[in-house]
Amino acid sequence: MTLTVGFDLDMTLIDSRPGIRACYLALSERTGTYIDAELAVTRLGPPLADELVNWFPAEHVAEMADLYREMYPTTAITTTPAMAGARQAMEAVRAAGGRTMVVTAKYEPNAKLHLAHLGLEPDVVVGDLWAEQKARALREHGARVYVGDHVGDVRGARTAGALSVAVATGPCDGDELRAAGADVVLDDLAAFPAWLAGYREAPGAAASLA
Repeated sequence: MTLTVGFDLDMTLIDSRPGIRACYLALSERTGTYIDAELAVTRLGPPLADELVNWFPAEHVAEMADLYREMYPTTAITTTPAMAGARQAMEAVRAAGGRTMVVTAKYEPNAKLHLAHLGLEPDVVVGDLWAEQKARALREHGARVYVGDHVGDVRGARTAGALSVAVATGPCDGDELRAAGADVVLDDLAAFPAWLAGYREAPGAAASLA
């Protein structure tokens, strides 16, 4: 069976904080509504609406989400770098004869723009899924491993029956990720290729490498 590894996007493969900060500031200017962009980028992971409801009345959140997504391509893409080790992590999967997929809560067209801009080329991209919802895509594509930075990613992996590999590069620290049930916690993606090599040799003992 071909090894398929899923990755989250924000704060796993890309450092989306600069672009998202800029987009929130632009949305604030456009609407005349105060948004604490510095605060917002400390809690990335959940769907956009979960953040917008802190700044806009609930009845306007869907409209504001549409406006944010419309502004995003010209505001956020070019200022967003890849996370350290992202390319090497994806290349390690390919070198092992595996497939990569990205499963993210981000609006799928914008997720694809990020990946294209950075030259990251997963085999599959699925957007607009959060936490346990991610299990649908992971199961559909037979992902045996899912890599993410948030406790929601851990829940998605576990719901799918995939190994949860967490990286402590986002809003959740290693202790939170372990408490949520992560099978493996790495400091960052730079440690992923060595972990993957060990996993391929002895999948049952993979967690002991973290």
